[in-house]
Amino acid sequence: MKTPILTTKLHIPASPQRLVPRPRLLEKLESELCCKLALICAPAGFGKSTLVSAWVQAAQPRQYVAWLSLDESDNELTRFLTYLVAALRTIEGDIGRGVQGALEASGEENVEAVLTILLNEIAELPSEAILVLDDYHVIEAPPVHQTLAFVLEHAPPQLHLVIATREDPPLPLARLRARGQLAELRGVDLRFTTTEAAEFLNQAMGLGLSDEDVAALESRTEGWITGLQLAAISLQGRKDATSFIKSFTGSHRFVLDYLIEEVLNQQTAEVQAFLLQTAILDRLTGPLCNALTGQNDGQATLEMLEHANLFIVPLDEARHWYRYHHLFA
Repeated sequence: MKTPILTTKLHIPASPQRLVPRPRLLEKLESELCCKLALICAPAGFGKSTLVSAWVQAAQPRQYVAWLSLDESDNELTRFLTYLVAALRTIEGDIGRGVQGALEASGEENVEAVLTILLNEIAELPSEAILVLDDYHVIEAPPVHQTLAFVLEHAPPQLHLVIATREDPPLPLARLRARGQLAELRGVDLRFTTTEAAEFLNQAMGLGLSDEDVAALESRTEGWITGLQLAAISLQGRKDATSFIKSFTGSHRFVLDYLIEEVLNQQTAEVQAFLLQTAILDRLTGPLCNALTGQNDGQATLEMLEHANLFIVPLDEARHWYRYHHLFA
């Protein structure tokens, strides 16, 4: 059966009305367009999709842009390939015509042949093409990862892949990095600076906070954009901004609701239990977590949380000590 296409998955998201210009990040993405892959990897609420959307909309007059917003259903390889072709056809209607027929005929049996046809067609494009895969962290199926690795290995020079994700995908990132073919933006890059936080809070949100209050709130949230937005919503109409900011933590109801919906509910029962049991610690290390949880996988779990960008910060290069995000301390 032919997969019906939900066209909204192929739309570039509109920029929010209260958009803070981020030229330092846009310039970095633009300067590294020569790379095969741009990886934008950060926890939930760091503005990954917003940043990429702003960048590709500015790039559109010069480059072809295809966008695909992924969801859990795209773990099925034939569906993923069907949507991949559909996204590319938004930039050139003839791309993938032969591929679609091959997919419907053989399904997953001859993926490399299908991808070879597709990449050869992309190689004939007269201009550079940017393919954005948003929310790639929902992809867990090895066949999809293998498909994307093949695309990266054999992509023609004019194809540039952009992945926005909450965790590093199992792709050959080390090899791409060593070849100078990987551009990376991480949470530390995406976090709002104090200047950006001031522009967002006072101009976009109309709060009129003092420099001291802005700096305090930026420090409390560690530049986490959604944290700043939720704080700004709570500050609307308040006269006691300074005292509110001093007491603003992850237990605030707006922040808590967001974290439960976007972060905690996405984790396994074991990870949820670990997070709740160890949240009381100012600093975390494997043996200390083992003593609290009664398990023996503390170090492995801490490393997994870091890999998954679950608001945990390493305190040393050896990854022996960690802390949780300041907002939750």
